[in-house]
Amino acid sequence: MQKLTNKEEEIMHILWKLKKAFVKEVLSEITEEQPHYNTLSTIVRNLEEKGFVSHNAFGNTHQYFPIVSLEDYRKRFMNTAIDNYFNSSYKNMVSHFAKEEKISAAELREILAMIENQKEEI
Repeated sequence: MQKLTNKEEEIMHILWKLKKAFVKEVLSEITEEQPHYNTLSTIVRNLEEKGFVSHNAFGNTHQYFPIVSLEDYRKRFMNTAIDNYFNSSYKNMVSHFAKEEKISAAELREILAMIENQKEEI
């Protein structure tokens, strides 16, 4: 799976939300710095070339839909981030967020409880 640019990722989030859409529908979902229609159309075609979306043709118009799920993309993105920024260590990642005060002790206890519950279910 190829890496997406920030703009491509923004467009994918719109397509994941809408499930299927024409370029004009995607354009109407962009709230800041709307690209020109042709620019957006090129971005969507690039997403198709990268294997993230496909389309149904209606004459000269195409309705696009994601073929990579948000969950699959999230897994790949998180695995890459953890490998690249935390030496492939989830412990290092969690420690980072704890140091940055992005996660509380109560949230960590909830995570531990979820882990313990999963172990019991196995």
